[in-house]
Amino acid sequence: MDKKGLLIVISGFSGVGKGTVVKKLVQDYGYSLSISATTRPPREGEIDGREYYFKSREEFMNLIDYNGFIEWAVYVENYYGTPRAFVEQELAAGHHVILEIEVQGAIHIKNQYPEAVLIFLTAPSAEELRQRLLGRGTEEQAAVEKRMRRAIEESEDMDQYEYIVVNDDLEQCVKDVHAVIVAKTCMIERNREFMKEMKAELKAL
Repeated sequence: MDKKGLLIVISGFSGVGKGTVVKKLVQDYGYSLSISATTRPPREGEIDGREYYFKSREEFMNLIDYNGFIEWAVYVENYYGTPRAFVEQELAAGHHVILEIEVQGAIHIKNQYPEAVLIFLTAPSAEELRQRLLGRGTEEQAAVEKRMRRAIEESEDMDQYEYIVVNDDLEQCVKDVHAVIVAKTCMIERNREFMKEMKAELKAL
């Protein structure tokens, strides 16, 4: 079997529950989680190095200059990026790595890692998405409307993803995402060396 880990890219509309789904995947199935860096300020309860690496604009720019990110993007006036070193080390060790990133970054990832699995999470409806954003209570109405306008833009890129999963029921959503990843690990192109060895062993019996 292919010993190198898979890179799993999870994107979705703001408020769809990406963070909760990712935490459950790590907790239930032991995936490695790549923590993104961002210039946005932490929300209440967020801790540096757990939810994000919170960076100043200057710190973020320095990392860009030193090729410290696999990808980076600007989202709602803040910078987000995926640190390179951790991802490369985990994949080489055979661990599956989850990246929770925006649409812009996902396409860059796919260009660099053709085997990467692109999964888009969505709410069951646009109205449900709006209600989830309002229910968070962490942003003003104007910010919610900005995120909804951004969702319209992101919806144009949904067809660039390989899989779409509806987050209506959390437990089912997590199981569906895990099933996608398992199916990818079993694909023929990832297991050609194993098949070659199996054929040789059979002939030698």
